[in-house]
Amino acid sequence: MASAKGQSLTDLAVLCDLLSEKTRLQLVFLLAKGECDVTSLSEDLKLRQPTVSHHLGLLRMNGMVVANRKGIQVMYSLADNCKCSGGKLKISLPSATVTVEGL
Repeated sequence: MASAKGQSLTDLAVLCDLLSEKTRLQLVFLLAKGECDVTSLSEDLKLRQPTVSHHLGLLRMNGMVVANRKGIQVMYSLADNCKCSGGKLKISLPSATVTVEGL
């Protein structure tokens, strides 16, 4: 059985790995501005829709992004554990909080 400290470090390592990819970090910053659909995100990043969908899926599986269906459109936003204000993005994990400044 893993210790609480070991799990905390694992959670933090997963978060760092997730955000170490430029596209995923850009998606988080874009979604910090508000809810958006995959087409708009693809246009903003100048990337193909399947690529953006892949990265959104990884963020969603790791609890950073939520998807809400509105008719035929799926809107993405940051999960409740990710807050943005005053140029800072704060991500709360069960055992730690990470703050990214400079949005």
